[in-house]
Amino acid sequence: MRLPARRLLPVTALTAASALLTGCFTDGGAVSADGKRVRVAMMQPPRSGLSPLSDDAFKLSRWSTAETLVKLDADGDPKASLATSWRQSGRSWSFEIRDGVTFHDGTKLDADAVVRSLTRAAAAAPKPRILDGVQLTVRAEDAGTVTVTTAAEDPLLPQRLSSPQLSILAAKAYTGKSVNPVGAGTGPFELTKVNGTSSAALDRYDAYWGGKAEAPGIDVRFVPDGTARAAALRSGEADIVEAVPVSQAALLDEDLITEVPMPRTNTLYLNTGSGVFEDASLRAAAREAIDAESIVRGVYEGRADVAEGLLGPALPWAAGLRTPVTRAKAGDPAGKSITIGTFTDRAELPEVAAALQQQLQKAGFEVKLEVREYANIEADALAGAFDAFILSRATVLDSGDPAAYLYSDFASDGSFNIAQLDDPSVDAAVRKAGETPTGAARRKAVIAAEAAVLAADAAVPMLHERVVQGDAAGVVGAAHDPRERELVTAATYVK
Repeated sequence: MRLPARRLLPVTALTAASALLTGCFTDGGAVSADGKRVRVAMMQPPRSGLSPLSDDAFKLSRWSTAETLVKLDADGDPKASLATSWRQSGRSWSFEIRDGVTFHDGTKLDADAVVRSLTRAAAAAPKPRILDGVQLTVRAEDAGTVTVTTAAEDPLLPQRLSSPQLSILAAKAYTGKSVNPVGAGTGPFELTKVNGTSSAALDRYDAYWGGKAEAPGIDVRFVPDGTARAAALRSGEADIVEAVPVSQAALLDEDLITEVPMPRTNTLYLNTGSGVFEDASLRAAAREAIDAESIVRGVYEGRADVAEGLLGPALPWAAGLRTPVTRAKAGDPAGKSITIGTFTDRAELPEVAAALQQQLQKAGFEVKLEVREYANIEADALAGAFDAFILSRATVLDSGDPAAYLYSDFASDGSFNIAQLDDPSVDAAVRKAGETPTGAARRKAVIAAEAAVLAADAAVPMLHERVVQGDAAGVVGAAHDPRERELVTAATYVK
Protein backbone atom coordinates (compact mmCIF):
# COMPACT_ATOMS: atom_id res chain seq x y z
CA MET A 1 0.00 0.00 0.00
CA ARG A 2 1.34 3.41 -0.89
CA LEU A 3 0.29 6.59 0.85
CA PRO A 4 0.62 10.04 -0.69
CA ALA A 5 3.55 12.26 0.11
CA ARG A 6 2.52 15.24 2.22
CA ARG A 7 5.55 17.51 2.19
CA LEU A 8 9.18 17.65 1.12
CA LEU A 9 12.11 17.08 3.44
CA PRO A 10 13.36 20.51 4.54
CA VAL A 11 16.66 21.43 2.93
CA THR A 12 18.38 21.94 6.31
CA ALA A 13 17.34 18.48 7.50
CA LEU A 14 18.43 16.94 4.21
CA THR A 15 21.85 18.60 4.41
CA ALA A 16 22.41 17.56 8.03
CA ALA A 17 21.31 14.00 7.38
CA SER A 18 23.37 13.70 4.22
CA ALA A 19 26.43 14.74 6.20
CA LEU A 20 26.02 11.56 8.22
CA LEU A 21 26.38 9.60 5.00
CA THR A 22 29.60 11.19 3.83
CA GLY A 23 31.74 8.38 2.51
CA CYS A 24 28.88 5.89 2.42
CA PHE A 25 29.01 5.31 -1.30
CA THR A 26 32.04 7.30 -2.36
CA ASP A 27 31.96 6.06 -5.93
CA GLY A 28 28.44 7.41 -6.45
CA GLY A 29 27.29 4.03 -7.63
CA ALA A 30 30.08 2.16 -9.40
CA VAL A 31 29.35 1.24 -13.00
CA SER A 32 31.07 -1.63 -14.77
CA ALA A 33 30.52 -3.24 -18.14
CA ASP A 34 27.95 -5.39 -16.34
CA GLY A 35 26.01 -2.44 -14.94
CA LYS A 36 25.67 -0.61 -11.64
CA ARG A 37 26.35 -1.97 -8.22
CA VAL A 38 23.38 -1.80 -5.85
CA ARG A 39 23.88 0.65 -2.98
CA VAL A 40 21.96 -0.30 0.16
CA ALA A 41 21.46 1.70 3.37
CA MET A 42 20.60 -0.64 6.24
CA MET A 43 19.35 0.20 9.69
CA GLN A 44 21.21 -1.91 12.22
CA PRO A 45 24.98 -2.50 12.08
CA PRO A 46 26.29 -6.01 12.72
CA ARG A 47 26.27 -6.96 16.39
CA SER A 48 28.25 -10.19 16.17
CA GLY A 49 30.67 -9.75 13.30
CA LEU A 50 28.04 -11.04 10.84
CA SER A 51 28.05 -14.44 12.48
CA PRO A 52 25.20 -16.53 11.02
CA LEU A 53 24.53 -17.87 14.51
CA SER A 54 23.28 -14.42 15.58
CA ASP A 55 20.62 -12.04 14.30
CA ASP A 56 23.26 -10.84 11.83
CA ALA A 57 22.27 -13.91 9.80
CA PHE A 58 19.33 -11.98 8.41
CA LYS A 59 21.70 -9.48 6.80
CA LEU A 60 23.47 -12.34 5.04
CA SER A 61 20.09 -13.57 3.83
CA ARG A 62 18.96 -10.12 2.67
CA TRP A 63 22.15 -9.78 0.66
CA SER A 64 21.67 -13.20 -0.96
CA THR A 65 25.08 -14.44 0.12
CA ALA A 66 24.27 -17.23 2.61
CA GLU A 67 21.61 -19.85 1.91
CA THR A 68 19.73 -22.52 3.83
CA LEU A 69 18.54 -26.03 3.02
CA VAL A 70 14.94 -24.85 2.79
CA LYS A 71 13.16 -21.59 1.93
CA LEU A 72 9.61 -20.47 2.72
CA ASP A 73 6.96 -19.56 0.19
CA ALA A 74 4.50 -16.70 0.64
CA ASP A 75 2.25 -18.87 2.80
CA GLY A 76 5.09 -19.95 5.08
CA ASP A 77 5.31 -23.45 3.64
CA PRO A 78 8.74 -24.99 2.93
CA LYS A 79 10.20 -25.13 -0.57
CA ALA A 80 13.48 -26.38 -2.01
CA SER A 81 16.73 -24.44 -1.75
CA LEU A 82 20.05 -26.20 -1.03
CA ALA A 83 17.95 -29.29 -0.35
CA THR A 84 15.82 -30.49 -3.23
CA SER A 85 13.51 -32.82 -1.28
CA TRP A 86 12.89 -34.24 2.18
CA ARG A 87 10.88 -36.91 3.92
CA GLN A 88 9.97 -37.69 7.52
CA SER A 89 10.22 -40.96 9.41
CA GLY A 90 9.25 -40.47 13.04
CA ARG A 91 11.83 -38.27 14.72
CA SER A 92 14.10 -38.24 11.66
CA TRP A 93 14.00 -36.23 8.45
CA SER A 94 16.15 -37.05 5.41
CA PHE A 95 17.21 -34.25 3.07
CA GLU A 96 18.58 -34.68 -0.45
CA ILE A 97 21.34 -32.12 -1.07
CA ARG A 98 21.34 -30.16 -4.33
CA ASP A 99 24.07 -31.30 -6.71
CA GLY A 100 26.39 -28.89 -8.49
CA VAL A 101 26.55 -26.22 -5.76
CA THR A 102 29.86 -24.65 -4.82
CA PHE A 103 30.77 -22.33 -1.98
CA HIS A 104 32.31 -18.97 -2.79
CA ASP A 105 35.78 -20.37 -2.08
CA GLY A 106 35.25 -22.98 -4.80
CA THR A 107 34.73 -25.97 -2.51
CA LYS A 108 31.77 -28.24 -3.13
CA LEU A 109 28.56 -28.41 -1.14
CA ASP A 110 28.04 -31.94 0.14
CA ALA A 111 26.47 -33.76 3.07
CA ASP A 112 29.57 -33.27 5.26
CA ALA A 113 29.35 -29.50 4.81
CA VAL A 114 25.70 -29.54 5.87
CA VAL A 115 26.48 -31.68 8.91
CA ARG A 116 29.28 -29.32 9.93
CA SER A 117 27.13 -26.17 9.73
CA LEU A 118 24.04 -27.58 11.43
CA THR A 119 26.04 -29.30 14.15
CA ARG A 120 27.88 -26.07 14.92
CA ALA A 121 24.54 -24.24 15.17
CA ALA A 122 22.99 -26.90 17.42
CA ALA A 123 25.97 -26.70 19.81
CA ALA A 124 26.19 -22.89 19.87
CA ALA A 125 25.77 -20.97 23.14
CA PRO A 126 23.41 -19.31 22.93
CA LYS A 127 21.94 -21.45 20.21
CA PRO A 128 19.93 -19.91 17.36
CA ARG A 129 16.49 -19.08 18.72
CA ILE A 130 14.78 -21.27 16.12
CA LEU A 131 16.30 -24.21 18.00
CA ASP A 132 14.98 -23.16 21.41
CA GLY A 133 13.62 -26.29 23.04
CA VAL A 134 14.87 -28.44 20.14
CA GLN A 135 17.65 -31.01 20.44
CA LEU A 136 18.91 -32.30 17.13
CA THR A 137 21.70 -34.40 15.71
CA VAL A 138 22.83 -34.48 12.09
CA ARG A 139 24.58 -37.25 10.15
CA ALA A 140 25.58 -37.83 6.54
CA GLU A 141 24.05 -40.94 4.98
CA ASP A 142 26.10 -40.49 1.81
CA ALA A 143 27.61 -37.58 -0.11
CA GLY A 144 24.21 -36.24 -1.08
CA THR A 145 21.91 -37.18 1.82
CA VAL A 146 21.67 -35.84 5.36
CA THR A 147 19.48 -37.12 8.18
CA VAL A 148 18.39 -34.76 10.96
CA THR A 149 17.02 -36.41 14.09
CA THR A 150 15.30 -34.56 16.94
CA ALA A 151 14.79 -35.66 20.53
CA ALA A 152 11.03 -35.39 20.06
CA GLU A 153 9.06 -35.64 16.84
CA ASP A 154 9.11 -32.20 15.24
CA PRO A 155 6.52 -31.46 12.54
CA LEU A 156 8.11 -28.07 11.86
CA LEU A 157 11.67 -29.15 11.15
CA PRO A 158 11.77 -28.16 7.43
CA GLN A 159 10.49 -24.69 8.33
CA ARG A 160 13.08 -24.43 11.11
CA LEU A 161 15.85 -25.20 8.65
CA SER A 162 14.78 -22.17 6.60
CA SER A 163 16.04 -19.83 9.33
CA PRO A 164 18.99 -17.72 8.12
CA GLN A 165 20.69 -18.63 11.40
CA LEU A 166 20.99 -22.17 10.00
CA SER A 167 22.77 -21.13 6.81
CA ILE A 168 25.20 -23.62 5.28
CA LEU A 169 28.75 -22.25 4.99
CA ALA A 170 32.09 -23.55 3.75
CA ALA A 171 34.58 -25.15 6.12
CA LYS A 172 36.72 -21.99 6.07
CA ALA A 173 33.99 -20.11 7.96
CA TYR A 174 34.52 -22.16 11.10
CA THR A 175 37.79 -21.20 12.77
CA GLY A 176 37.98 -21.60 16.53
CA LYS A 177 34.93 -20.25 18.32
CA SER A 178 34.05 -17.67 15.67
CA VAL A 179 32.12 -18.05 12.42
CA ASN A 180 33.28 -15.82 9.56
CA PRO A 181 30.97 -15.74 6.51
CA VAL A 182 33.35 -13.78 4.24
CA GLY A 183 33.80 -15.79 1.04
CA ALA A 184 32.00 -18.79 2.54
CA GLY A 185 28.40 -18.69 1.29
CA THR A 186 26.62 -20.27 -1.68
CA GLY A 187 24.40 -17.39 -2.86
CA PRO A 188 24.52 -15.23 -6.00
CA PHE A 189 26.65 -12.62 -4.19
CA GLU A 190 29.94 -13.26 -2.39
CA LEU A 191 30.68 -11.29 0.76
CA THR A 192 34.15 -9.89 0.08
CA LYS A 193 34.72 -7.15 2.63
CA VAL A 194 33.36 -6.07 6.01
CA ASN A 195 34.39 -2.77 7.56
CA GLY A 196 33.35 -3.33 11.17
CA THR A 197 29.98 -1.75 11.85
CA SER A 198 30.18 0.81 9.05
CA SER A 199 29.97 -1.00 5.70
CA ALA A 200 30.24 -4.21 3.70
CA ALA A 201 30.80 -5.14 0.06
CA LEU A 202 29.67 -8.10 -2.02
CA ASP A 203 30.58 -9.14 -5.57
CA ARG A 204 28.56 -11.24 -7.95
CA TYR A 205 29.46 -14.95 -7.79
CA ASP A 206 29.37 -16.02 -11.40
CA ALA A 207 29.35 -19.75 -10.57
CA TYR A 208 26.09 -19.48 -8.63
CA TRP A 209 24.01 -22.62 -9.05
CA GLY A 210 20.84 -20.63 -9.66
CA GLY A 211 22.21 -18.53 -12.52
CA LYS A 212 24.20 -15.33 -12.81
CA ALA A 213 22.86 -12.35 -10.84
CA GLU A 214 21.73 -9.24 -12.71
CA ALA A 215 23.84 -6.78 -10.66
CA PRO A 216 27.66 -6.92 -10.49
CA GLY A 217 27.69 -6.36 -6.75
CA ILE A 218 26.27 -4.74 -3.64
CA ASP A 219 27.68 -1.94 -1.49
CA VAL A 220 26.16 -1.76 1.97
CA ARG A 221 26.34 1.03 4.50
CA PHE A 222 24.94 0.72 8.03
CA VAL A 223 23.01 3.88 8.88
CA PRO A 224 21.21 3.69 12.25
CA ASP A 225 19.87 7.24 11.89
CA GLY A 226 16.49 7.03 10.15
CA THR A 227 16.54 10.60 8.88
CA ALA A 228 19.91 9.94 7.27
CA ARG A 229 18.60 6.79 5.57
CA ALA A 230 15.64 8.69 4.13
CA ALA A 231 17.93 11.51 3.01
CA ALA A 232 20.18 9.01 1.25
CA LEU A 233 17.24 7.88 -0.87
CA ARG A 234 16.11 11.41 -1.65
CA SER A 235 19.59 12.64 -2.56
CA GLY A 236 20.38 9.62 -4.73
CA GLU A 237 23.15 8.34 -2.44
CA ALA A 238 21.41 4.99 -1.93
CA ASP A 239 19.40 2.78 -4.27
CA ILE A 240 17.58 0.75 -1.61
CA VAL A 241 16.82 1.91 1.93
CA GLU A 242 15.41 -0.49 4.50
CA ALA A 243 13.18 0.52 7.42
CA VAL A 244 12.28 4.06 6.38
CA PRO A 245 10.91 5.67 9.57
CA VAL A 246 7.23 6.50 9.37
CA SER A 247 8.07 10.10 10.22
CA GLN A 248 10.14 10.27 7.02
CA ALA A 249 7.95 8.20 4.70
CA ALA A 250 5.51 11.03 4.07
CA LEU A 251 8.38 13.37 3.22
CA LEU A 252 9.48 11.26 0.25
CA ASP A 253 8.10 10.86 -3.25
CA GLU A 254 5.27 8.34 -2.95
CA ASP A 255 6.64 6.41 -5.94
CA LEU A 256 9.78 5.60 -3.95
CA ILE A 257 7.96 4.08 -0.97
CA THR A 258 6.45 0.62 -0.62
CA GLU A 259 4.46 -0.32 2.49
CA VAL A 260 3.71 -3.96 3.35
CA PRO A 261 1.95 -5.33 6.45
CA MET A 262 4.42 -7.43 8.37
CA PRO A 263 4.42 -9.95 11.21
CA ARG A 264 6.13 -7.55 13.62
CA THR A 265 4.63 -6.39 16.91
CA ASN A 266 5.64 -3.42 19.01
CA THR A 267 5.36 -4.81 22.53
CA LEU A 268 5.98 -3.64 26.09
CA TYR A 269 7.65 -6.55 27.90
CA LEU A 270 7.10 -6.44 31.69
CA ASN A 271 9.70 -7.92 34.03
CA THR A 272 7.74 -10.57 35.92
CA GLY A 273 10.81 -11.89 37.74
CA SER A 274 11.76 -8.94 39.93
CA GLY A 275 10.86 -5.39 40.79
CA VAL A 276 7.52 -3.63 40.58
CA PHE A 277 6.05 -5.86 37.89
CA GLU A 278 6.61 -9.03 39.85
CA ASP A 279 3.16 -8.04 41.19
CA ALA A 280 0.53 -9.20 38.69
CA SER A 281 -1.87 -6.44 39.74
CA LEU A 282 0.68 -3.77 38.84
CA ARG A 283 1.28 -5.43 35.48
CA ALA A 284 -2.47 -5.17 34.97
CA ALA A 285 -2.37 -1.51 35.95
CA ALA A 286 0.30 -0.86 33.32
CA ARG A 287 -1.72 -2.67 30.68
CA GLU A 288 -4.84 -0.66 31.44
CA ALA A 289 -2.90 2.62 31.35
CA ILE A 290 -1.65 2.11 27.80
CA ASP A 291 -3.51 3.80 24.96
CA ALA A 292 -2.12 2.09 21.87
CA GLU A 293 -4.46 3.86 19.47
CA SER A 294 -3.00 7.25 20.35
CA ILE A 295 0.51 5.87 19.76
CA VAL A 296 -0.51 4.60 16.31
CA ARG A 297 -1.97 8.00 15.45
CA GLY A 298 0.71 10.16 17.00
CA VAL A 299 3.97 8.26 16.55
CA TYR A 300 3.23 6.06 13.54
CA GLU A 301 1.00 8.57 11.71
CA GLY A 302 -1.52 5.82 11.06
CA ARG A 303 1.04 3.54 9.37
CA ALA A 304 0.49 0.67 11.83
CA ASP A 305 -2.36 -1.42 13.22
CA VAL A 306 -3.54 -1.39 16.84
CA ALA A 307 -2.77 -4.77 18.40
CA GLU A 308 -5.51 -7.17 19.40
CA GLY A 309 -2.94 -9.74 20.50
CA LEU A 310 0.68 -10.68 19.98
CA LEU A 311 -0.02 -11.83 16.41
CA GLY A 312 -1.22 -9.25 13.90
CA PRO A 313 -3.00 -8.92 10.54
CA ALA A 314 -0.06 -10.46 8.68
CA LEU A 315 -1.46 -13.72 10.14
CA PRO A 316 -5.14 -13.27 9.20
CA TRP A 317 -6.19 -16.57 10.76
CA ALA A 318 -5.26 -15.43 14.27
CA ALA A 319 -8.09 -12.95 14.87
CA GLY A 320 -10.81 -15.48 14.11
CA LEU A 321 -9.47 -18.00 16.63
CA ARG A 322 -9.16 -15.67 19.63
CA THR A 323 -11.46 -15.84 22.63
CA PRO A 324 -11.63 -13.44 25.61
CA VAL A 325 -8.70 -13.70 28.03
CA THR A 326 -9.17 -13.50 31.80
CA ARG A 327 -6.56 -11.26 33.39
CA ALA A 328 -5.67 -10.01 36.87
CA LYS A 329 -7.39 -6.92 38.22
CA ALA A 330 -5.40 -3.71 38.30
CA GLY A 331 -3.77 -2.60 41.53
CA ASP A 332 -2.78 0.90 42.62
CA PRO A 333 0.46 2.06 40.97
CA ALA A 334 0.68 5.34 42.87
CA GLY A 335 4.29 6.15 43.69
CA LYS A 336 5.70 2.98 42.13
CA SER A 337 8.95 3.80 40.34
CA ILE A 338 9.82 1.91 37.15
CA THR A 339 12.53 2.11 34.49
CA ILE A 340 11.64 1.40 30.87
CA GLY A 341 14.36 0.54 28.40
CA THR A 342 14.34 0.70 24.60
CA PHE A 343 16.71 1.42 21.71
CA THR A 344 17.36 4.05 19.08
CA ASP A 345 17.91 1.79 16.06
CA ARG A 346 14.21 1.87 15.20
CA ALA A 347 13.44 5.56 15.04
CA GLU A 348 9.91 5.26 16.40
CA LEU A 349 10.80 3.46 19.63
CA PRO A 350 12.16 6.45 21.60
CA GLU A 351 8.95 8.30 20.68
CA VAL A 352 6.88 5.32 21.80
CA ALA A 353 8.82 5.34 25.07
CA ALA A 354 8.08 9.02 25.62
CA ALA A 355 4.37 8.45 24.95
CA LEU A 356 4.27 5.48 27.33
CA GLN A 357 6.06 7.49 29.98
CA GLN A 358 3.29 10.08 29.90
CA GLN A 359 0.52 7.47 29.91
CA LEU A 360 1.99 5.50 32.82
CA GLN A 361 2.76 8.63 34.82
CA LYS A 362 -0.83 9.70 34.36
CA ALA A 363 -1.87 6.36 35.88
CA GLY A 364 0.36 6.97 38.93
CA PHE A 365 3.67 5.32 38.09
CA GLU A 366 6.95 7.21 38.36
CA VAL A 367 8.74 6.47 35.09
CA LYS A 368 12.39 6.75 34.04
CA LEU A 369 13.52 6.00 30.48
CA GLU A 370 16.80 4.45 29.40
CA VAL A 371 17.43 4.61 25.64
CA ARG A 372 20.57 3.32 23.90
CA GLU A 373 21.61 1.68 20.67
CA TYR A 374 20.40 -1.90 20.57
CA ALA A 375 23.90 -3.39 20.64
CA ASN A 376 24.52 -1.61 23.95
CA ILE A 377 21.24 -2.50 25.65
CA GLU A 378 20.32 -6.05 24.58
CA ALA A 379 22.41 -7.80 27.23
CA ASP A 380 20.88 -5.72 30.04
CA ALA A 381 17.37 -6.34 28.73
CA LEU A 382 17.92 -10.10 28.64
CA ALA A 383 19.40 -9.99 32.13
CA GLY A 384 16.26 -8.35 33.55
CA ALA A 385 17.90 -5.00 34.28
CA PHE A 386 14.74 -3.04 33.44
CA ASP A 387 11.22 -3.10 34.84
CA ALA A 388 9.90 -2.96 31.29
CA PHE A 389 11.33 -3.00 27.80
CA ILE A 390 9.86 -1.78 24.52
CA LEU A 391 10.72 -4.07 21.65
CA SER A 392 9.79 -4.20 17.99
CA ARG A 393 9.66 -7.98 17.58
CA ALA A 394 9.17 -10.13 14.49
CA THR A 395 6.73 -12.89 15.38
CA VAL A 396 7.34 -15.37 12.52
CA LEU A 397 10.75 -14.26 11.32
CA ASP A 398 12.58 -17.53 11.69
CA SER A 399 10.22 -20.32 10.66
CA GLY A 400 7.12 -18.72 9.18
CA ASP A 401 5.37 -20.07 12.27
CA PRO A 402 4.83 -18.13 15.52
CA ALA A 403 5.34 -21.10 17.87
CA ALA A 404 9.11 -20.59 17.88
CA TYR A 405 8.73 -16.89 18.75
CA LEU A 406 6.34 -17.69 21.61
CA TYR A 407 8.76 -20.25 23.00
CA SER A 408 11.83 -18.04 22.63
CA ASP A 409 10.21 -15.01 24.28
CA PHE A 410 7.97 -16.53 26.95
CA ALA A 411 9.07 -20.07 27.87
CA SER A 412 10.97 -20.20 31.17
CA ASP A 413 14.04 -21.48 29.30
CA GLY A 414 13.52 -19.36 26.18
CA SER A 415 16.65 -17.63 24.92
CA PHE A 416 14.91 -14.24 24.51
CA ASN A 417 12.83 -14.18 27.70
CA ILE A 418 13.06 -10.44 28.40
CA ALA A 419 9.93 -10.71 30.57
CA GLN A 420 11.81 -13.16 32.86
CA LEU A 421 8.63 -15.24 32.77
CA ASP A 422 8.55 -18.54 34.65
CA ASP A 423 4.95 -19.73 34.43
CA PRO A 424 4.14 -23.46 34.18
CA SER A 425 0.88 -22.80 32.32
CA VAL A 426 2.70 -20.72 29.71
CA ASP A 427 5.45 -23.33 29.43
CA ALA A 428 2.88 -26.06 28.83
CA ALA A 429 1.00 -23.98 26.25
CA VAL A 430 4.04 -22.98 24.20
CA ARG A 431 5.40 -26.53 24.25
CA LYS A 432 2.06 -27.89 23.04
CA ALA A 433 2.00 -25.32 20.22
CA GLY A 434 5.46 -26.42 19.11
CA GLU A 435 4.61 -30.12 19.20
CA THR A 436 1.25 -29.95 17.38
CA PRO A 437 1.30 -30.97 13.69
CA THR A 438 0.98 -28.17 11.14
CA GLY A 439 -2.51 -27.13 10.11
CA ALA A 440 -5.66 -26.04 11.93
CA ALA A 441 -4.79 -27.83 15.18
CA ARG A 442 -1.43 -26.09 15.39
CA ARG A 443 -3.00 -22.70 14.79
CA LYS A 444 -5.44 -23.26 17.65
CA ALA A 445 -2.59 -24.30 19.91
CA VAL A 446 -0.63 -21.18 18.96
CA ILE A 447 -3.57 -18.94 19.90
CA ALA A 448 -3.96 -20.83 23.18
CA ALA A 449 -0.28 -20.11 23.92
CA GLU A 450 -0.79 -16.45 23.05
CA ALA A 451 -3.74 -16.36 25.47
CA ALA A 452 -1.62 -17.85 28.25
CA VAL A 453 1.00 -15.13 27.80
CA LEU A 454 -1.62 -12.38 27.71
CA ALA A 455 -3.31 -13.79 30.82
CA ALA A 456 -0.01 -13.46 32.66
CA ASP A 457 0.39 -9.84 31.50
CA ALA A 458 4.01 -10.66 30.73
CA ALA A 459 3.77 -8.52 27.62
CA VAL A 460 1.44 -5.79 26.42
CA PRO A 461 1.17 -5.84 22.61
CA MET A 462 0.61 -2.31 21.39
CA LEU A 463 0.70 -2.25 17.60
CA HIS A 464 1.67 -4.19 14.50
CA GLU A 465 4.16 -2.53 12.18
CA ARG A 466 4.45 -2.39 8.42
CA VAL A 467 7.53 -2.70 6.23
CA VAL A 468 8.31 0.73 4.81
CA GLN A 469 11.05 0.39 2.20
CA GLY A 470 12.51 2.94 -0.15
CA ASP A 471 13.60 2.04 -3.68
CA ALA A 472 15.15 4.59 -6.05
CA ALA A 473 13.48 5.12 -9.40
CA GLY A 474 16.06 3.04 -11.26
CA VAL A 475 15.81 -0.04 -9.04
CA VAL A 476 14.31 -3.17 -10.59
CA GLY A 477 13.44 -6.38 -8.80
CA ALA A 478 14.10 -5.42 -5.17
CA ALA A 479 12.32 -7.78 -2.78
CA HIS A 480 9.56 -6.45 -0.50
CA ASP A 481 9.52 -9.20 2.06
CA PRO A 482 7.20 -9.09 5.10
CA ARG A 483 9.56 -11.49 6.89
CA GLU A 484 12.60 -9.28 6.14
CA ARG A 485 14.62 -12.20 4.79
CA GLU A 486 15.10 -10.95 1.24
CA LEU A 487 16.11 -7.54 -0.08
CA VAL A 488 18.65 -7.76 -2.92
CA THR A 489 18.20 -10.95 -4.93
CA ALA A 490 19.71 -12.33 -8.10
CA ALA A 491 16.95 -10.51 -10.01
CA THR A 492 17.70 -7.07 -8.52
CA TYR A 493 19.53 -4.42 -10.53
CA VAL A 494 19.79 -0.67 -11.07
CA LYS A 495 19.03 0.80 -14.49
